[in-house]
Amino acid sequence: MARIHDLDALGAFTRHTHAEVAGSDAGPLAGLRFAAKDIYDVAGHVTGFGSPDWLATHAPAARTATAVRRLLDAGADLVGRTHTDEMAWSILGENAHYGTPTNPNAPGRVPGGSSSGSAAAVAGGLVDFALGSDTGGSVRFPASVCGIFGMRPTHGRIPADGVLPLAPSFDTVGWFARDGSLLDRVGRVLLGDDGRAPAHGPLLVADDALAWAGEEVAQALAPAIASVGRLFPTVTHVRIGHDDFARWAEAFRDLQAAEAWEAHGRWVSANRPAFGPGVKERFEYASRVEPAAVESARAFRADLRARAASLLANDAVVVMPSAPGIAPLRGQPLDAMNAFRAKCMGLLSFAGHAGLPQISLPLARIDGCPLGLSIVAAPGNDLLLLDVARRLDDRGEKAD
Repeated sequence: MARIHDLDALGAFTRHTHAEVAGSDAGPLAGLRFAAKDIYDVAGHVTGFGSPDWLATHAPAARTATAVRRLLDAGADLVGRTHTDEMAWSILGENAHYGTPTNPNAPGRVPGGSSSGSAAAVAGGLVDFALGSDTGGSVRFPASVCGIFGMRPTHGRIPADGVLPLAPSFDTVGWFARDGSLLDRVGRVLLGDDGRAPAHGPLLVADDALAWAGEEVAQALAPAIASVGRLFPTVTHVRIGHDDFARWAEAFRDLQAAEAWEAHGRWVSANRPAFGPGVKERFEYASRVEPAAVESARAFRADLRARAASLLANDAVVVMPSAPGIAPLRGQPLDAMNAFRAKCMGLLSFAGHAGLPQISLPLARIDGCPLGLSIVAAPGNDLLLLDVARRLDDRGEKAD
């Protein structure tokens, strides 16, 4: 039988770290095929982390990551591992060493990252679903620009053992699917299903987040917001950012950099890896980020978490843009991509700072390219969001 990468015209799958494992004979995911981002350990295989230097300096994993094992035990078959941005530190999907997977729903544009291969493989129909990871938006942004469903769960809700870290206080296991019903099925395996019907509080439309994304995005998302609103008892317009979106991004940058250096600085100093553009500069910044900046960012994060807890009480759900626009064209200058990335982080860091679950829903388009709408809930309300995604899918509400 041909391996998945031999059938892969999208450049989504790795060849250098290929791994495949058959799932159990029975279970809620039996008969489904999935892929895992190349940061998930599979016993007996080296995990590549999007870096040839990392691959060359690490041994095969002794154990399979818990998230992968849960899916295998539920009957799904792991058919391959997918490309990631180098060290999982980008949201664009362009890897200087291994190339850029094709975005099947926006050809010529980036697929988003760092879970680039997983998003492309799902969007292109190569697998039923795929594991990614989300630190600063690495599931939510690719889902938005590839036109698929993508979930970042509550921070710490799914064990991250056997998953290479970037910034542990933000890192989460995440996943993609082409429909909300399968997103929900996979989520109930990964998260656990307590059998209770989730309660639905008010829907809160984040007007300031829509303004930050821009008028074109706000207009494109308006019909999608109306569709989501019909699933909730009340709809209220709120401000979630208090004009802090740029500060959210800045605080996230400093905390992520400090944690990335703590996790990998010793390896970087010892091996002097040949990082590609963007990743090189981010690690250079990480090596010199000021402790005072990190402490200030931690205090800011604590305040944001308190605000989010108050806002999302009583099973409320916030609706906001997944991204400030469609996927950029591939191969843009680094300065332009960094400016777009900073704009993205103003939106994406809300859930990251507060440890919130968030799903990007494929409900809109601009110029024929996908654009996601996100729903965000309080920590622990993951199944509430999955219920919304499933009900939207049952009603057939996706962007054409």
